[in-house]
Amino acid sequence: MSEDLNTTPLDALHRELGARMVPFAGYAMPVQYPQGVLGEHLHTRDKAGLFDVSHMGQATLAGPDAIAVMERLCPGDLQGLKPGRQRYSLLTTPEGTILDDFMIARIGEQELFLVVNAACKDADFAHIAASLPAGTTLTRHEDRALLALQGPMAAEVFARMAPASAAMKFMDIADLDVAGFGRVRATRSGYTGEDGFEISVPGDQAQAFARALLAQPEVAPIGLGARDSLRLEAGLPLYGNDIDTTTTPIEAGLTFAINKRRKMAWDFAGGAVMRDQLDQGTTRLRVGILPEGRAPARAGTEIQLPDGTPIGTITSGGFGPSLNAPLAMGYVARAHSADGTAIHLIVRGKPLPARIVPMPFVPHRYAR
Repeated sequence: MSEDLNTTPLDALHRELGARMVPFAGYAMPVQYPQGVLGEHLHTRDKAGLFDVSHMGQATLAGPDAIAVMERLCPGDLQGLKPGRQRYSLLTTPEGTILDDFMIARIGEQELFLVVNAACKDADFAHIAASLPAGTTLTRHEDRALLALQGPMAAEVFARMAPASAAMKFMDIADLDVAGFGRVRATRSGYTGEDGFEISVPGDQAQAFARALLAQPEVAPIGLGARDSLRLEAGLPLYGNDIDTTTTPIEAGLTFAINKRRKMAWDFAGGAVMRDQLDQGTTRLRVGILPEGRAPARAGTEIQLPDGTPIGTITSGGFGPSLNAPLAMGYVARAHSADGTAIHLIVRGKPLPARIVPMPFVPHRYAR
């Protein structure tokens, strides 16, 4: 592995736990532990898994123009976001495509907390900083780690350490007291389709905090491999695979991220393009795909109609342990995007039968 990779505050713990480390977004990250991807995936669905997501970018945007700035850059209704609440949003280009997807929370009247994707964080924060007027500041939190505790037992586990977390609902954010660790910042959210929390802690406390969670009998360490299969089953797009600067929120099925009030004026980056796509339709749409048989189809696989007509490409694909079957998502021509449509996936030159299906493949279990 390259010597110039960044490491997270949990790097030594990953290696102690027997993780197989791989390069990811410029970081050395655990792809799996001795339990293996299949076991880690099923453990998270059944109990609680602990993920290191410290490579993500964390920052605070504060000042009288913080909300106005972000509303020019993303389609989220931040004026209507109450303190203590978080939402999923998108940084968009003037052409209506996606620079990144990210989480944004309102801490106070003039303060927002952002979590962005690791591979995009430097560009994202530079993009935001370039729009800031005097008196509004962007502060990156490079000294903080981020841990995701996910699964049906995550709430029970975390409540032992932070009793106030039990009152949190999906997309709440709160600064919580944790015995022995002081205050941590937690959101009730995640990237697996399961209930759970993302917890921001000082980097110098991260290893002790992770050990305290792993000491709970329900919790196991989980790597990037299972994180990917979990999010795929949940129908959640991965930036760089399923969404990027060539895709729009309308094509990607992320229209829900354009909040109702913002559709009145469309006064955000790329708003006019998105309005036209909603009015006139797009040429393609992101869809869920279930191959027949047991062979998975990976990203880049061509999608055809049974008569051989090309209609699209898979952007994410693999095996779904909870489904016990292969699954995929990708973009197809809108005319052929209806659920139940029969298609062929061209794998190693051979057409494999599949069909288009609704997502998520596995129902979400958020604490709404």
